Amino acid sequence: MAFKLIDVKPMTGALGAEIFGPNLAKPLPKAEFDEIYKAWLQYNVIFFRDQKVTPTQQITLAKKWGGIHIHPFIKPHLRYPEIIEIKKREKDTHTFGSSWHTDQMFAPRPAKATMLYAKEVPDIGGDTIFSNQYLAYSALSPSMKKVLKDVKIEASGDNQRNRPVMARKDRYSGKSSMKTKAPPKGLRTTSFHPLFRTHPETKKKVLYVGNHAVGLQDFDDTEAQPIIDFLREFSAQPEFLCRFRWEVGSMAIWDNRCVQHYAVPDYNGKRRRMHRITIKGDVPI
Repeated sequence: MAFKLIDVKPMTGALGAEIFGPNLAKPLPKAEFDEIYKAWLQYNVIFFRDQKVTPTQQITLAKKWGGIHIHPFIKPHLRYPEIIEIKKREKDTHTFGSSWHTDQMFAPRPAKATMLYAKEVPDIGGDTIFSNQYLAYSALSPSMKKVLKDVKIEASGDNQRNRPVMARKDRYSGKSSMKTKAPPKGLRTTSFHPLFRTHPETKKKVLYVGNHAVGLQDFDDTEAQPIIDFLREFSAQPEFLCRFRWEVGSMAIWDNRCVQHYAVPDYNGKRRRMHRITIKGDVPI
């Protein structure tokens, strides 16, 4: 795809591209934003360097992708409720997002996109790895695709019944500077989605799995768990990945409908602070 208004540098053969030219602190002309959006759909995750963006400017930019989603379990930024401040201080031992996942998979309408902006980063460590789930689906054998064609995955926000994982509040208590909150009363935090979902814009199939997966609809847990474990491992093969080294002023925007990501927890004793905004999605089909 040819781009006239932006410079696009692919990161790997699997996914990811750095975008050069736009100043994200200023309103983006429609033609320029349209090219950024096309690059985002093509490369699944895009990266910008050396941006000086205020919280208000980041919120304005995020709204160009869609409505802003408010996290049901994590307390937001004190002054900007649209933003989650992902922070890890020297004393913290828990790293937010340090498992393969796609954001808000447990919601009836999982996240469309996530925008992450670096405010403080360690001198070494704290990278984020991304995995292309179009490629993961394509690489499955025809027999596996046939067996799992119409299966729905059960995704839960805080009920990891078949895994040795503590409840969210216990994972954070005394181990993280981030604070949890109780979800709004009546909010659904367990949902069933197609294991092989169709991307609503590209119309291509993707493997839709991650750490929120706790079961398969109409399967016994003893049957489902080995399949989920296999797919989790399969979905993060090296040939599906790109890895991003953060700098202050870097921004990443990824497509949760076809990408998993993993925050590498290799910087204990150091500080890292990011501003995250998540964009509302639709019902997976």
